[in-house]
Amino acid sequence: MAAQTVVVLGGGVGGLVVANELRKKLGEEHRVVLVDREGRHIFTPSFLWLMTGDRRPEKIVRDLAPLERKGIEVVKGDISVIDPVAKTIQVNGSTLEADYIVVSLGADLAPEQIPGLAEAGLNLYTLDGATSIRDARLELRKGNLAIVVVRLPFKCPAAPYEAAMLLEADIRRRGLAGDVSITLFSPEPGPMGVAGPEASSKVRGMVESKGIDYRPEHFLQSVDPATRTLRFADGAEHTFDMLIYIPPHVAPGVVQRAGLTNEAGWVPVDRGTLETSNPGVFAIGDVTTIPLTVGLPLPKAGTFAYGQAKAVAKTIAARISGRGEEPIYNGFGECFIETGNGRAGVGRGDFYGEPRPDVKLYRPTRLWHWWKIWFEWRWLRRWV
Repeated sequence: MAAQTVVVLGGGVGGLVVANELRKKLGEEHRVVLVDREGRHIFTPSFLWLMTGDRRPEKIVRDLAPLERKGIEVVKGDISVIDPVAKTIQVNGSTLEADYIVVSLGADLAPEQIPGLAEAGLNLYTLDGATSIRDARLELRKGNLAIVVVRLPFKCPAAPYEAAMLLEADIRRRGLAGDVSITLFSPEPGPMGVAGPEASSKVRGMVESKGIDYRPEHFLQSVDPATRTLRFADGAEHTFDMLIYIPPHVAPGVVQRAGLTNEAGWVPVDRGTLETSNPGVFAIGDVTTIPLTVGLPLPKAGTFAYGQAKAVAKTIAARISGRGEEPIYNGFGECFIETGNGRAGVGRGDFYGEPRPDVKLYRPTRLWHWWKIWFEWRWLRRWV
């Protein structure tokens, strides 16, 4: 059998897992190439702990270069062109030719879509932003802390609610409970709605039980940095003393230019194989869109990128080797929900469930919190 080349685009959760799994499953004659803009893996679930001062940036970042020791070729650089028909990728002015491509480039963050947002607030979804929140929170000793989800969809649906609860616990720990209030705005009708009304109601109850002012169905239109004012689509306004935001998400420009996205701006894939309309070209993780029976897309979260990566690696390995069956991705997902004070809950279940996702939310305990700590430790040692 002729040697084959698989090019994996993106070194996040999905890309890291699919590259590792392919290297284990394929013979040495086959190439596995991982392309990443920065050449590093950032464990983004730990942004919440970085935000509260419980992690340092360097502890949650890993260089991808050590993957070379496993036989994975790492290419650091910007991808300028993806040709899904010819299966070629332009990186740093050079051309990579592939037999299979896995697009795992995630979602780009676009705060510039909202006038005044970047100037007035701090971005929870970047390493620098979470680090800035860590420092800025110590300066806020009186007033209102606003947390705003700007647009749907956004990755890690639990994160804004976790951030609000963790910051509330931090405020109380520093003796400021009577001086600093938290208001959480979201365009969603309820937290994590795709998990079902019962789970959504429980998460909302967790948030509001801590005295956090939760305001759903608020669509941010602009921010006035001078007056520290949020302006919403319905004409409502809200002033703040500190602003944390989850910005609009968009598919990377190179993916859009490749013609891989649909009218909604994301990459449609077969829900079982994760293959795009171009044979041999797969997409996984946040860059994709997979409709569910409840009329909402599969959430953008690392748990789904992980499961999709495992399935895609098996499929490509089976096609190259001619052995084994191609698996069907099953839509299972789970995520922790940090509630503060060393406790966390967890939601898990079948998001492909019929007639609706079958998801159970487990109450917050110290055990789940320690399990997340162990998960972080294990992830950073196993995959990089």
